[in-house]
Amino acid sequence: MSASEPIRFLREGRLGVVVLDRQQALNALTRGMVRELSDHLRRWKDDPEVEAVLVKAVPGRAFCAGGDVRAVVETVRREGVAAALPFFRDEYRLNWRIARFPKPYVALLNGVTMGGGCGISIHGSHRIATEHTLLAMPETAIGFFPDIGATFFLNACPPGVGMFLGLTGTRLGAADALGAGLATHVVPAARLLELEARLVAAGPGEVASALAEALGDFAAAPPEPGTLEERLATIRAIFEAESFAELVGRLEREPTGWGRAQLAKMREGSPLAVRLTFAQLRRGRGASLEEALRMEYRMVRHVLESGEFAEGVRALLIDKDKTPRWRHRSFDEVDEAEIERFFAPIPEGDLVFDWEGI
Repeated sequence: MSASEPIRFLREGRLGVVVLDRQQALNALTRGMVRELSDHLRRWKDDPEVEAVLVKAVPGRAFCAGGDVRAVVETVRREGVAAALPFFRDEYRLNWRIARFPKPYVALLNGVTMGGGCGISIHGSHRIATEHTLLAMPETAIGFFPDIGATFFLNACPPGVGMFLGLTGTRLGAADALGAGLATHVVPAARLLELEARLVAAGPGEVASALAEALGDFAAAPPEPGTLEERLATIRAIFEAESFAELVGRLEREPTGWGRAQLAKMREGSPLAVRLTFAQLRRGRGASLEEALRMEYRMVRHVLESGEFAEGVRALLIDKDKTPRWRHRSFDEVDEAEIERFFAPIPEGDLVFDWEGI
């Protein structure tokens, strides 16, 4: 593959290396990138010469800022919802393959990591943050919901934290990503090449032990203390609410003003998307990754049909007027029956997970 391609695959020693190279779009994932990564994982899974996979980005602002949502919206506009759905099918199957990959899967989150970028990292065995990490799931701001298996991994965060992140889109640095369980290690950015070199130099059967030793040598305390830890009790007390109305009430009653600030963040997004995200994460408690992805695949079709996502992308990413015309003016206007319809079966049927094809 030529150096101009947005994703490259290298064999270095006994390491399969994935290089994201689309920094002009913050490495936003196209369907082609998703399919190529999925296909390489399928082949590397059973290749005895590949003992681990390393995913990184060329130097720049981002590891991966998400999926190419503008392309998705354009496909819906030109060809309809059914034509856009295969992107999500391929992406969610890739997320599953990463989670079930039987070898170390190491993602270097050196920069902006959002949405689909979380999908190609958080499901892996090793998620290495740096002082440049900025991790978030900000989907409600564009009329969408936290997908790519977020139903599963946000519910695996400390109590209330996943709901807090999904509803507010709060951005996490290295310390908070580690505290939330979304990153597994912190390594200074200046030592990432050294880490990779250690893995490349490892002999047959030694890559996993070389990885453990290198992380022991290079792992560092986060460069700045996080802010989540001091708020954990408050986040749990508020965001573990049984109903959305109770959640809003708790935010309004929080005595320091922090709660009202979080409510203001939520109100910057689509009222429908925020309400849907609350229902999604409540419904998905205890779900397996497979169950979570199947539910999200149903949801995504209904969201694409609703037009809310297209309007959010238009307002924030295409026209950039930042004045989306949401379907509802407030949370109170969103009916529970409307939310329920987003979980209904879809004509395409449920996702199937396997290692066949892409």
